[in-house]
Amino acid sequence: VYNYQHIGNMRTYVFEDLLVRTLRHAGYKVQHVMNITDVGHLVGDGDDGEDKMAVAAKRENKRSYEIAEYYTNIFLEDCDKLNITRPQVVCKATDHIEEMIDLIKQIEANGYTYTAGGNVYFDVAKFDSYGALAKLDLEKLKAGARIEVDTSKRNPQDFALWFTKSKFENQELQWDSPWGRGYPGWHIECSAMSLKHLSDQFDIHCGGIDHIPVHHTNEIAQTEAATGKSPWVNYWMHGEFLLMNNAKMAKSAGGFLKLGDVVERGIDPIAYKFFCLSAHYRAQLNFSWEALEQADSSIRKLKRTVLALKEEGEPGEHNEDTPQLSEFKSAIYNDLNAPKALAALWSAVQSKELSSAEKLRVLYEMDSVLGFGMQEWEASKEAIPEHVQTLFEQRTEARANKNWEEADRIRDEITEAGYQVVDSPEGAKLERL
Repeated sequence: VYNYQHIGNMRTYVFEDLLVRTLRHAGYKVQHVMNITDVGHLVGDGDDGEDKMAVAAKRENKRSYEIAEYYTNIFLEDCDKLNITRPQVVCKATDHIEEMIDLIKQIEANGYTYTAGGNVYFDVAKFDSYGALAKLDLEKLKAGARIEVDTSKRNPQDFALWFTKSKFENQELQWDSPWGRGYPGWHIECSAMSLKHLSDQFDIHCGGIDHIPVHHTNEIAQTEAATGKSPWVNYWMHGEFLLMNNAKMAKSAGGFLKLGDVVERGIDPIAYKFFCLSAHYRAQLNFSWEALEQADSSIRKLKRTVLALKEEGEPGEHNEDTPQLSEFKSAIYNDLNAPKALAALWSAVQSKELSSAEKLRVLYEMDSVLGFGMQEWEASKEAIPEHVQTLFEQRTEARANKNWEEADRIRDEITEAGYQVVDSPEGAKLERL
């Protein structure tokens, strides 16, 4: 939380929201923990460079805790705009320093650490299965290693568990520890928080695919070295990159897009969620404004359908699954195949066999997994532009003259302008999509 989360970051949280919703839909009890890294994340994964929070504090002339609070709040607001389910636990690294120190003590007691240059390092040579997740070949890595920035390390892959003042003299966030006053390494935070809020073994750990070779590999090593239990995590699930101009979107590269940029373009944030779900979470996804606008058009179409169904009445009672719902479940339960699940949704929208009540019931159940927020959708009450109002009056006149073809044409034009005509026993009315 040293900067805004870009839309590439948010793709990972859309995927994780889909996972949580799918598991709950399948009847599982889910305890979901998300950690906020507000200290210890260095500019380089290899323990090089400054702490990212310190860099941000200098950039914006603020204290580190102010930076963390500001960007955390914006991140959580973005999650709300995307209708992402809030985890039961959202925990900050700075609230768990004591747990990190205790964990490092345990790793040290088990013989996996060494101290050099004032810092405490994890010795990967003593952990036999190091690199298994990423299929790393340590001998080849050692042979091809460049001159290591941190000369205190015995091996290039060794990583810091605790930094003392020997690393950065003017580090703002520091704590007392048995190894000297300093601050934790990035990797130890995640292990300490998961051990506290989950257990020493749990089912699923998520993240971006870029975390596999270093961060998640190091998490496994230090946790299993401390607890002596393996596997620490039963399943690892990683989301692929969002690409822009065929390159990974990254904060370090600059020029990234925020969810706020999407909103400023007049695009519904939920359209970005729809766009993300149009590709499998393990497939790279190319971003373009054209593709996002197409997703926005699809969400508007879906919203029109749902609002029209709501006008007709309540959703039907649950009985047996429709063919569309069976297809949806088959897709989403098979490694979260969201594209196939969306195809099943459109099949339900277009179905001639389903009654309005049944169709609404099916869409609501699908939405409990996809998370678009259909049950909260309602027509907008904002002022209607004069040209749209004129079109509405022209359509009313055409219907009065029984010129149905012209009335339908004008209705389509109103829809293209972002509004819908709702016909009811009390008369027609205009609503924003």
